[in-house]
Amino acid sequence: MDILLIFLGFIFIILGILGSFLPVLPGPPLSWVGLLILHLTKSIPMNWTFLGITLGIALLIFILDYVIPVVGTKKFGGTKYGMIGTTVGLLVAIFFPVLGPFGIIIWPFVGALVGELMNKADNKTATKAAFGSFLGFLTGTFMKFLVAIIYAGLFVMKVIEYRDVLFDFSS
Repeated sequence: MDILLIFLGFIFIILGILGSFLPVLPGPPLSWVGLLILHLTKSIPMNWTFLGITLGIALLIFILDYVIPVVGTKKFGGTKYGMIGTTVGLLVAIFFPVLGPFGIIIWPFVGALVGELMNKADNKTATKAAFGSFLGFLTGTFMKFLVAIIYAGLFVMKVIEYRDVLFDFSS
């Protein structure tokens, strides 16, 4: 049963990493569920302090992921059209990977710029606002990715630490 839980926890860790980039998946909370599942095994002792701190961080990052793009957009004079454009640009990058890994950076900016141009007449203002929206998006994505990678590292470290107990098939 422990092997199944480890596999399931690992799937959640991977989904958390993917959720750092995909707007439909909450990255850090999914990674945290992977850590929780790992602690539900019989071989790894339940550590409520560890789980509480990592849950708090995951929830904080989840909330900041919504706050930071708004702050970035407003600071640079952007509107909700720029934020919507950023999301549409990200979806274009995911579903039409024409530019490869660079698309995940280029398309959200293009989407923000188009969104701002649809809302404003001035190209300079729209470009500045699109940059703010894009910067907020990148900051949120980087934070989510960083936390998801750290949680993946914690997951692997726990599995390595308890590998002798987890993979003891003699009993």
